[in-house]
Amino acid sequence: MYIFIMRHGEAANIEGKDSLRPLTKLGAIQAQRMGGWIAKYELAKLMKIFVSPYVRAQQSCANVLLAINKLVGANDIIPETFDLITPAGNTKQVHNFIDGLTVNNIADQNQAILFISHMPFVSYLVGELTNSTNMPIFATGSIAVIDYDTEKMQGQLVEIVQLENIDV
Repeated sequence: MYIFIMRHGEAANIEGKDSLRPLTKLGAIQAQRMGGWIAKYELAKLMKIFVSPYVRAQQSCANVLLAINKLVGANDIIPETFDLITPAGNTKQVHNFIDGLTVNNIADQNQAILFISHMPFVSYLVGELTNSTNMPIFATGSIAVIDYDTEKMQGQLVEIVQLENIDV
């Protein structure tokens, strides 16, 4: 199974509650471009999407889906808001959640999962799923790709995709 871990697009710096910060115009473009990249991975139709409840992550998800639907017509993907993947989320709980999906046949080896979340959570989740102490720093809109073995319940980091490295 492939697991995609995405940091939301660029968010506005506004006063007030962090969870209410919206995407900037650039952030929306970043998310759409990464959605286009995901669509080219040819797994978009087999994807489950889990997204943080924070406004910038929800908006990033909407823009990712806009691009995926435009390119491959995966209109049946319904993202699920997942409270465990906020900036201070618990990576061990999310790892257990992923393993529960596979054990209970809700997801299988041929499926892909996309998490849209925040720093530092995205960095820590990569470390948790790959059993590594080398946790990458994510630029906004970046995606880590993990090839996850559902039997071993552990994955391997394949690549980190940044906007400047894609052609969409």
